Amino acid sequence: MIRVYLADDEEMLRTALASLLELDEDLTVIAQAASGDAVLTDPARAEADVFLLDLEMPGLGGLDTAKALLHENPDRHTVIVTRHARPGILRSALAAGVRGFVPKNTPAEQLSAIIRRIDQGERYVDADLALDAISVDCPLTERELDTLRLTEEGKSVPEIAAQLHLAAGTVRNYLSEAITKLGVKTRHAAAKHAKTRGWI
Repeated sequence: MIRVYLADDEEMLRTALASLLELDEDLTVIAQAASGDAVLTDPARAEADVFLLDLEMPGLGGLDTAKALLHENPDRHTVIVTRHARPGILRSALAAGVRGFVPKNTPAEQLSAIIRRIDQGERYVDADLALDAISVDCPLTERELDTLRLTEEGKSVPEIAAQLHLAAGTVRNYLSEAITKLGVKTRHAAAKHAKTRGWI
């Protein structure tokens, strides 16, 4: 029996999906949550084989929840489910160790098959999402992304410099390059832009 944990803030969709998955003799939904924060405080998470996590939820979204779950246990099988996927998010999810990435309009029968594959240690990425990820490239370098990621976390330039072991002037140069490439006016606007695109 494959034990599934569902997390989605849309209650009607979540409960309907749970009912459909329960029709399969080898699947059981052991717990449901409406937010990532609720998943991470629920003792039932320790019993789950596969986590289906909505990308966009109040508080912690699906990607951050998956990262936290994988930090607790790198062997966990997590799947991101989303209505509006962004290529950067897909790349970030796979880099974090997420095993699957599927759109919300995936038929229940197909989703059940995907869950079985994920439980067996395979990966699954929706073909259309994969094509989008290949076709849309981030114009920023890894260092520029690092500085924007820390900016988005509220770090000052000196704090970013200390964390990345760089000179403050070097950090400013990276931020300036990112601002220019993204066509915005401030480092905070650049960080927001990168976050929206799923690059950080």
